[in-house]
Amino acid sequence: MTQKQSFSWFKIGMIAVFLLSLALRFWGLGRFNTLVFDEVYYAKFAQNYLTQTPFFDGHPPLGKYIIAIGMWLSSYFPFGQDTVNILTGVARPAWSYRWINALFGSFIPLIIAGIAYQLSYRRSFAFLAGLFAACDGIFLVESRYALINQYIVIFGLLGQWLLLIGLAHSKKQRQLYLILSGISFGAAIATKWNGLFFLIGIYLNWMFAWLKQRFTATDTVISRVNIGDNSLSYLSTDKLRHTATLAIPQKNTVKSLLLPLQKIGQLKIFTVAFYLGIIPLVTYSLIWIPHLLQNPKYGLIEVHRQILAFHARLGGNTSSVHPYCAAWYKWPLLTRPIAYFYQRALNVNEPVPIAGPPLPANTGKVIYDVHALGNPFLWWFSFAAIVLLIVTVLISKIVIPSIRQKQLSINPSFSIDTGIALYLILNYAANLLPWVKVNRCVFIYHYMTAVVFAFLALAWLIDKCLHSYHIELRVFGLTVIFLIVIAFVFWMPIYLGLPLSVDGYKLRMWFGSWI
Repeated sequence: MTQKQSFSWFKIGMIAVFLLSLALRFWGLGRFNTLVFDEVYYAKFAQNYLTQTPFFDGHPPLGKYIIAIGMWLSSYFPFGQDTVNILTGVARPAWSYRWINALFGSFIPLIIAGIAYQLSYRRSFAFLAGLFAACDGIFLVESRYALINQYIVIFGLLGQWLLLIGLAHSKKQRQLYLILSGISFGAAIATKWNGLFFLIGIYLNWMFAWLKQRFTATDTVISRVNIGDNSLSYLSTDKLRHTATLAIPQKNTVKSLLLPLQKIGQLKIFTVAFYLGIIPLVTYSLIWIPHLLQNPKYGLIEVHRQILAFHARLGGNTSSVHPYCAAWYKWPLLTRPIAYFYQRALNVNEPVPIAGPPLPANTGKVIYDVHALGNPFLWWFSFAAIVLLIVTVLISKIVIPSIRQKQLSINPSFSIDTGIALYLILNYAANLLPWVKVNRCVFIYHYMTAVVFAFLALAWLIDKCLHSYHIELRVFGLTVIFLIVIAFVFWMPIYLGLPLSVDGYKLRMWFGSWI
């Protein structure tokens, strides 16, 4: 397949992934004309911004600003106005406080694919990463309702993507991308504080790159990297870049001989402090201004004290606090998802029940359930992929050699594969490990910021399987993709809240802890 044909199929594939995400998020968006799960907070808070009603919120304000903008814009739409409720304080359709989340959420697979491409310049890796993200259940569910967790992921990943794009440009051209990256990181933190973990992941990668330069020899090493579908040579330092150019076939046009990730160590400490420190902080502070003007009871510092006190009052991480509390170690194996909406009906012809007491036991013949359940096969394979990378890269290539030599030991012939693996491992750890010490009640949706890097790890390994000379690995890769897609279709009814028979519902609840 030629380079042009490869690009055409990649573009068609990514458009298909985006359209699939868009269609699934907008289909039947207003079917449940009520407030689902935390919409009871966020949709109401968004309405409070529109009516300038003072209120206290336990999180930063950006996610609610966006929902409020969607609600305001929806009043100018000539559609979606047929069914309304007054649950937010004024009469408005459920569609009005959900549509903008559906639109934003549709772009998550594209952003993840963009990061994958910037890491490797491999279109097949990027496509698989986008496809896996589009086939996940919890991201689909979260983006169909007026919730804010997806915005942490969107802005956090966008910050990393823009940073990688900036690193792909020359030092004189990357300034704008670094500014936009810093703004995106600030926006992630201004949605929820755990948006900071995306920035910490970048700090860890930058520090590791600095350590690599500090503890390895400065000899230039030729490595191999796949760009598009062609195998090119590059030098691991800029010093002899002209020499490396001689190794590249003339038919290939490459802007840079180093992949963006390999350039992260070029960032000086003052550059990191300004673009990835001061700019996110300033962005975060500015985003608070409309909220503080509307709610003058607390200043910027005091409102943070109040938020900390609010979370401290949420109690321990047990089912006695909330039936769906789930400690961090339960997330990767998907042992405790959340039911966002559950109602029974007598038959599929009657309206979807949205209020009132539940039907007596064994009366309802139809179940409507919206479950924040990740695609089980995607999550389990992704967790296995990240564990495999930790064992084969972090432990075998860095930890064990360092223990043997009694000092930090990093192989100077560090391959790009190892660099990508470390990027994924460090970001995964940065987004998961801080929750180990959290004592308040937490939920599986807090894992959304970490699991995206597990998706990338799985896509990276499956892409390698598909390009392997061993037919067994190619078959394995295709089998994993098939299982993930089939699982997504199988659990689709509890992502979209489609009517299920009692037996159909039980068929999808594989474990008692899922209910």
